[in-house]
Amino acid sequence: MYKSIYVPVDNSDHSNRAVACALDLGKAFSAKLVGCHVYAAKLHDYRFRQMEYTLPEEYIDEVELERQRKIHDSLITMGLKLISDSYLDGMSRRCGESGLAFEPRMMDGKHHTEILKDLAGSPHDLVVIGALGIGRARDSVIGSVCERVARQSDRDIWVVKHVPEPGEAERDTILVGVDGSPQSFGALMTAVDLARTFGKKVEAIAVYDPYLHYSVFNGIVNILTEQAAKVFRFEEQNQLHEEIIDTGLAQIYQSHLEVGERMGTEAGVAIKKTLLDGKPFQKILDHARKTSPWLIVLGRIGVHSPKDETGLGSNVENVLRGAPCDVLLSTRLEVPRLDVRAEETVRWTPEAEARMTHVPEQVKGIARTGVLRLALEKGHSVITSAVIDEAMDRFMPKSASAATKALAEAVALERAKSGPVSMCRACGVTATQSGAVKCTVCGATDFEVISREMIEKIAAVEGGLQEETTYDGRKLRWSEDARKGLWTMKNAYQRRRVKARVEKRARMKKLDAITLEFARQVIEEETGAPLEIGGSSSDVRSASLAEASAEAGGAGPSSESRLIARDDKKNPLISTFDWTSEAAQRILRVPAGFMRNQTQERVEELARERAAVAIDLALVEDGIEIGKKMMAEMIANYSATGAKPGVATPARPAADSTASSGNGGGYLNEVSPLTARGASGQDGEA
Repeated sequence: MYKSIYVPVDNSDHSNRAVACALDLGKAFSAKLVGCHVYAAKLHDYRFRQMEYTLPEEYIDEVELERQRKIHDSLITMGLKLISDSYLDGMSRRCGESGLAFEPRMMDGKHHTEILKDLAGSPHDLVVIGALGIGRARDSVIGSVCERVARQSDRDIWVVKHVPEPGEAERDTILVGVDGSPQSFGALMTAVDLARTFGKKVEAIAVYDPYLHYSVFNGIVNILTEQAAKVFRFEEQNQLHEEIIDTGLAQIYQSHLEVGERMGTEAGVAIKKTLLDGKPFQKILDHARKTSPWLIVLGRIGVHSPKDETGLGSNVENVLRGAPCDVLLSTRLEVPRLDVRAEETVRWTPEAEARMTHVPEQVKGIARTGVLRLALEKGHSVITSAVIDEAMDRFMPKSASAATKALAEAVALERAKSGPVSMCRACGVTATQSGAVKCTVCGATDFEVISREMIEKIAAVEGGLQEETTYDGRKLRWSEDARKGLWTMKNAYQRRRVKARVEKRARMKKLDAITLEFARQVIEEETGAPLEIGGSSSDVRSASLAEASAEAGGAGPSSESRLIARDDKKNPLISTFDWTSEAAQRILRVPAGFMRNQTQERVEELARERAAVAIDLALVEDGIEIGKKMMAEMIANYSATGAKPGVATPARPAADSTASSGNGGGYLNEVSPLTARGASGQDGEA
């Protein structure tokens, strides 16, 4: 895989870790290692000449000054070369002990410039470089040399960001970002090769963003003239997104994961799939902080970048800066056979091509990909109007295909009447019918039904509902506690942005009432801290939710939630699991509220992973211990970057093969099994 590995060294912690990493890779692939150190003798000489006028009077003599210049040049050049030799000698010795070929390289000049010059035209196919060097400071995130080499190099770059503590357990998962681009599939196959070599697991993560358009529309509604607003037709634009584009995006990105899974299976490696919604880099970072992968592998650019882009994509650059583990930037390109067949063997009739011209430009690529995938799945070699009709039936409600003949006209869809909604437990997408049998995005058959009666009872506990009108005329009702939670944010812009995101989530879930627990997740993601409202108890709301579910018929697992025990302050422990008395007493010793809820979620997730029938004391202790380790790692990561612990609190990972997203789990967050099943939301900025 890699035959020549290039390692810049400077004897810093990250550099030494990079050498160790390169040695492991070198032994695995029988590769040659090249160590490089750049020293700055010319810079020192330039500075010395600048400072000559500060020398004592006795040195301001032409003969003496010339002698001092020669002494300085000799000492500096010799000294820096000796330091470089010592750096490279250590790597040379370790390569010799491992039986690996080694070549030392020393250059004088600007560090990143000389490294890039040395790489240009060379046979090195991988650069392993520490994220930080000897010049790191408390607030350093990534060093300037590493950042510039990563941005400008045309080789695979392995950036060492994690320096393990003594005795720290080896991590076992490679996380790969997949967005359907050849670069992302190339990164996936690079991860597959590494997994086979080092005995690691592979998890593919795809993130789509259904929130941005709503935030943008919400922000411009008050600046458009009345005439412009009529031309823009906000309500129809939102219907287009909510009925077609949002679900279509989820399906397209789920299909990328399924294609990746097939590629991995054919290569002999099982792929775990995770679909999330929100801002891609933020969701990848949150997921990485939760799961602590061994390595994150990303293509240098994504699906929205031009093919000739030589830098890094914005999401890749943000992940590189914030990742809590090593990051591999891959240059490999892979085109899945499905897409190759679609482009090479599928033809379109003139009628079908004419229909596609009516699709809005911003979604034309998504629509075309969806039709191509369906054609391949059904075995069609020619796409006709009938194939497009079938694709429309899959990507939009049945009533929509009967009401329109083109995707561009789908904004006229009739809104479904208010009633119970079915939410897929696997991916979190809401079905268009309450009695759904199979999810149109991920194919799962397990649904959670949320009824109007349940929402009304939850809202009653939170002080009733107050109706508001959104910018496009839609009616939404906020509970008093939800409004209080929103107003805990003092920054007006931040508050408006979060309000738009919460409203968008409610619309995606086809809910007309917003409770505190529904809004909580978005608020906490924005502020980076647990939401605290005076006089409000999340445990009281949890108990009320369980009662509301039972009284409303409790469709789905919510009807199985039951009271297990109460603590001294009458705070309830509600769960679908059986708990031993010792286990219940132990969990009730955890401080009530956010900490207890998170601990309970972690314990119950562990129980599901171990297929435990009941939760005993040992299982609770294991869950608490995992939580301690996660917190310790999080604090260590934030301390290393100078950030405050608790910022950007990550969401809990899904227990099954696909992490769900946008499932409205926020307002049910404290009642298992209706706990949050993935991350949702994004920063909302255009």
